[in-house]
Amino acid sequence: MSSTRSCYRWMFAGKALFVVSLSVGGLFVGGHVIAEDPATDVRFARIDGTEPGFRALTEDDFVVVNGEETTWSFVDGEIHTTGKPIGVMRTKQKFTNFELVVRWRHLESGGNSGIFAWVTDEGLEGLQPNQLPKTGIELQMLDHGYYDKYLADSGRAADWFSTHGDVFAVGKSRMKPFPPTSPNGSRSFPSEERSLGVNQWNHYYVRGVNGEIRLWVNGVEVSGGSDCDPRSGYFCLEAEGAPVEFKGLRVRELP
Repeated sequence: MSSTRSCYRWMFAGKALFVVSLSVGGLFVGGHVIAEDPATDVRFARIDGTEPGFRALTEDDFVVVNGEETTWSFVDGEIHTTGKPIGVMRTKQKFTNFELVVRWRHLESGGNSGIFAWVTDEGLEGLQPNQLPKTGIELQMLDHGYYDKYLADSGRAADWFSTHGDVFAVGKSRMKPFPPTSPNGSRSFPSEERSLGVNQWNHYYVRGVNGEIRLWVNGVEVSGGSDCDPRSGYFCLEAEGAPVEFKGLRVRELP
């Protein structure tokens, strides 16, 4: 990661809290730990959404945009999707500066899903079944079997995506990806391979502040971008052809 990603400012509960590069140990901030491994310049975040200010996103917080009655279901506090038809479910509320935590898992090898941040009304207008938003920043959730699926379908090996937490702008949205990037520069590729495979729960922690978005996969910051436009909008959960389960979806709004 570049040196520009080694120091940043936190704002919470009206107080300015500064997190800086650490040589050893960790720093407790607002009930969670931010730490840095001096050997790799990677920051670790132990945040599970139980810290002050987080609230759960439940069935009452969502609206189905372009799915069918059976596409989405809420089961014992979890959110399940069949993945069919392709489409999204959005939050009723729009968010600007935020922290988001979620656990997710694929139930089929090669499954595809994700969460979109900062999706606008324009990006959802007229969306039909088997279409995805035309604005937003996608935090991708791919099962590792997607590599084999892509090879079988296309006849060539993939180099333009990863299965460990790509972050990228969709449609009319814009973002300057953090390195490393995809060959065409449109995606922030993860700096580490952190995702677990099919039927295993993964943990995402996402922070979006002033048009900058960062993703931690299973505790380690791996990808993100700056200069996002738009930088306010809905969260959308994605159904893209295969069953996926989400749980522990919690958000904390920031100034």
